[in-house]
Amino acid sequence: MTFSLVRIPANPARVSSKADSAAAESRVIDYIRTHLQPGKPLVVSELYSKVFTQPDERQALDKLYDAFFRIPLFLAQYQDRTGSPPKLAIIQQQFDLQTPGASDVLLRVMESDPRVPHFFTRDAKTGEIVHIDVAMIRSDERFGQAVERHLTGWEGRAAPNFNLESMDGHTINLGGLSGKTVLLYVWFTGCPPCMKEAPGLVALQNEFSTRGLTIVGANADRVLGLSYDDDIRQRYIKDEKISFPVVHWTKESDSAYGNISIFPTLFLIDGKGMITHHWVGYVKPEEMRKAISETVK
Repeated sequence: MTFSLVRIPANPARVSSKADSAAAESRVIDYIRTHLQPGKPLVVSELYSKVFTQPDERQALDKLYDAFFRIPLFLAQYQDRTGSPPKLAIIQQQFDLQTPGASDVLLRVMESDPRVPHFFTRDAKTGEIVHIDVAMIRSDERFGQAVERHLTGWEGRAAPNFNLESMDGHTINLGGLSGKTVLLYVWFTGCPPCMKEAPGLVALQNEFSTRGLTIVGANADRVLGLSYDDDIRQRYIKDEKISFPVVHWTKESDSAYGNISIFPTLFLIDGKGMITHHWVGYVKPEEMRKAISETVK
């Protein structure tokens, strides 16, 4: 599949049901799996204009296209954080891939395209990644800049401004929260570690709100091209008793914050707008509680 840096524009208003979205993704993945040939890339523009002409199929293709560009960053970041490569199941979860074997197919796309450097090695029997060459990812012009921006330490840096629309149509920006401690929580609907994180965040908001803490839950569904709509998000917010504001993450903010590829990602920002802590993946509540307690003083 030929992936250039000219991205197919996603349309947030074009949302199909979860079942339709999963079925469309399955059709796209099955087609790629069948037609992929080693050393001969598929051309995504042809798939978009000639093969997948229905809106739900094009939405699925948008999502997979976006995942293709985020996977190298995710692999590098996961390796850097844990010291080992992620399992295929973890890749499935991080990119909300609904089709069994979808993560394997996307890795095969990378392996088949002669222009993509071979920055990972897989077990021939299981298909699992056994080695990741982070240095090679960093040196590739398509992925290296994003890796450097995301892996470089955020702590001690001024937080980029954000201007994000909430679920009820209001706008929340970092400048308007000056003087408060802000925990920016970037997540997507259905993300298993995000769902694990949410109850602890609700408890922290209740505990520290009177001391100046504001948690901003930035939902990345639209950026990732996921099919969830506001009704589903609102139901989740109600079920989890989320009391902090939930806003729509944007491509502009995602770029400013280093093109996030592991969810959840959290930034703790003090009253002067400086990032004091940066977490990637699930964080134990007691670890965040300690950091927040020190920051709100």
